[in-house]
Amino acid sequence: MKTGKNSPSPLWTHEEHVITFNLYCRTPFGRMHRGNPDVIALAAVLGRTPSAVARKLSNFARLDPTLQRRGIKGLDHGAKGEELVWEEFFQNWELLAAESARLMSERTSTPIEESLGLDAAELPQGATERQSLVSLRVKQDFFRASVLAAYNFRCCVTGISEGRLLNASHIVPWSVDKFNRINPQNGLCLNALHDRAFDRGLITVTPDMRVKVAKVLLKKKQDENLHTFINQYNGKEIMLPAHFVPDQSFLLYHNTVVFKN
Repeated sequence: MKTGKNSPSPLWTHEEHVITFNLYCRTPFGRMHRGNPDVIALAAVLGRTPSAVARKLSNFARLDPTLQRRGIKGLDHGAKGEELVWEEFFQNWELLAAESARLMSERTSTPIEESLGLDAAELPQGATERQSLVSLRVKQDFFRASVLAAYNFRCCVTGISEGRLLNASHIVPWSVDKFNRINPQNGLCLNALHDRAFDRGLITVTPDMRVKVAKVLLKKKQDENLHTFINQYNGKEIMLPAHFVPDQSFLLYHNTVVFKN
């Protein structure tokens, strides 16, 4: 796709927009620049410059409602292709995850399971079972990457940034809402302890983005460790994500159905 020094760059295709939108979802806002190794890697796959890919990420940013509410507009001008892809996938995350994974596999001649780090020898031998497992992992990988990137790889309660301790926690459980299973707005970046507490309904996040600890824990005033690790955060505002702010209806569900106050 590379052109001569003075030749105009070819127009971006729909497929390139889809692949780049996937990267947008997985990239912290402050790292959407040409020096980011992920940007450089995607540029090589697309046959474009890192600057061109970084510019495309900024163009997607101008469409992001979370950034717009914060007064961050990205670049002033973009292409129609970005708008079309945004409209196509912003509320159809499973399709984005599946389609972008397929396109990257074709571009790089790399099986999807290999790009996910799956051991082919441990995958089911049956074609249907194998495809189902790979599809599930594609979805899980997209959800985790998008949620953690939105919070800049920090627990939204404690600020912990050790990646091996971070989880992408579902607000509305996976088993409850099939349509929003991998919607990044249905996720919070939590460390393993607070993820477990959130999953068990011992803490929640209110629609005004504050931590609420269950009374059963708050009553244990003599437990200094419980205060240190859980109770001290009661009423404190979470660290808000750069994009994909939690949907208030999801938080309200967790408050009223999952939370054991």
